Amino acid sequence: MREYIDGIALRDMVLCAYDALEANRQHINELNVFPVPDGDTGTNMSLTMSAAVTELNKKQPSSVDSVAEVTASALLRGARGNSGVILSLLFRGMAKSLKGKTNADALDLAQAMTEGVDVAYKAVMKPTEGTILTVSRMAASSAMEFAQAGSDVELMLVCALESAKDALAETINQNPVLKRAGVIDAGGQGYVVILDAMLASLQGRAIAAAKPVEKPIKESADFSSFKTEDITFAYCTEFIISRSNEKSPDLLRAFLETLGDSVVVVDDDEIIKTHIHTNQPGQVITEALTYGPLLTVKIENMREQHTNLGGESDGAGSPGEAEIAPPEKKYGSVAVCAGEGMEKLFRELGVDRIVTGGQTMNPSTEDILREINQTPAEIVFVFPNNKNIIMAAEQCIPLSEKKIIVIPTKTVPQGVSAMLNMDTYAEEDELVASLNDSVSNVRTALVTYAARDSEFDGHSISAGEYLAMLDGSLIGSFNDFSRLLDKLIETFKEYDPEFISIYFGEEVDEDSAEDVCSTIASHFPDAEVNLINGGQPVYYYMISLE
Repeated sequence: MREYIDGIALRDMVLCAYDALEANRQHINELNVFPVPDGDTGTNMSLTMSAAVTELNKKQPSSVDSVAEVTASALLRGARGNSGVILSLLFRGMAKSLKGKTNADALDLAQAMTEGVDVAYKAVMKPTEGTILTVSRMAASSAMEFAQAGSDVELMLVCALESAKDALAETINQNPVLKRAGVIDAGGQGYVVILDAMLASLQGRAIAAAKPVEKPIKESADFSSFKTEDITFAYCTEFIISRSNEKSPDLLRAFLETLGDSVVVVDDDEIIKTHIHTNQPGQVITEALTYGPLLTVKIENMREQHTNLGGESDGAGSPGEAEIAPPEKKYGSVAVCAGEGMEKLFRELGVDRIVTGGQTMNPSTEDILREINQTPAEIVFVFPNNKNIIMAAEQCIPLSEKKIIVIPTKTVPQGVSAMLNMDTYAEEDELVASLNDSVSNVRTALVTYAARDSEFDGHSISAGEYLAMLDGSLIGSFNDFSRLLDKLIETFKEYDPEFISIYFGEEVDEDSAEDVCSTIASHFPDAEVNLINGGQPVYYYMISLE
């Protein structure tokens, strides 16, 4: 009987969970309802978990609470897609519950699972049953029921796993979309895979050996493109304060902003972590001490470092971008898109930063956060442009000192419409309302291909067929593109559009796109019809109606 686990055991459980997700990635992907090419649930959950494994391998935490905190923090920043975000929330609640614990018994773990479910449900605006939320809730409920009477950690997980499997089997009946498609929930399947792998790790049936391949990173920044005298504030000053009073960190932030730039102040109930570039580190430290004792202090002379790193060289190079760009204006914007043409269009519309991603490549929370922080504005509007990226974007809100407003654009054309209505002179509330209103007036048709055989909503779909969708609903599947185009035009007539924008993808030649544009325009003589080379992957055409 095993009555508790330590940090090493929990770390191994997380590593095994990643291995299992990676091994089952394609199986989970194939449970997705629509057969369109996508990053898919298995891929998103695996990539999200890989972020935690990278940090665990790097930091080697040893206590239960430190392992849980490292895992939760990495998952939050590495979350991809809705399934990845929900997974990160489940672990965030667990870390909160396990705080201060060196080891954890069955009741501790059951309470942590329950807290994780609570955090996830609260974060999802409209929780849907028959999803990973249901499966995790039923698992936590059984874990708690066992732990209140028994103390064997392994048996507790056995009970949780069995309930999770039962709940997973029932998802097909709880969710009408799943029932029509005849499949169980993909995210729920991923959660079952995680629980099964964690139990296998405890029972010695799985060995923790996960070491995901990390993205290539630059070994060092290139400092050669600017001169030492261009560094306005010489001292990079960082410290952590142990809070001993109720003084607001906002006061500290306001004070620091008078003494330098690149100011970052992050706080919780116990500490205040601070970063600033300044010429007066002494005044900074003196003020910091009025909030509590200093736990750590680091002051580095950036001018001296720059000289030592060859900053006076005449060699060519690209300037490194500041981690937090100081505000130069009130409003800024970040858009997610893929394709050279789409990126060019968004830049022409005034978007400050582009996150490369979309269908088949959902960016992580950290990918989005990086571009937000590098946007030189006080308030940053984010346009996810994909329904599976909205939650990841929303997770950035508490992670940046900048104010972040996520406009829930589900398609790239909605993002384009929003940027066309980006009035930088408007008041914030007025601007938010205007952007949301512009998005609501856009309908988006997507043309792609079926990645696999499928049955959906009475449609028998064969791999390789053309697929047409409107606002996420399937219009039909076709062997012949001309038949698809006729069906699209027939559908468009129901909405009597005034503006039609046709974005053609990287696999469509310009002559073919012009033929499609001419055909559509001939059926809508009163509408303004525009053709744009978006260069987007996956979708042959994205067509917006307004």
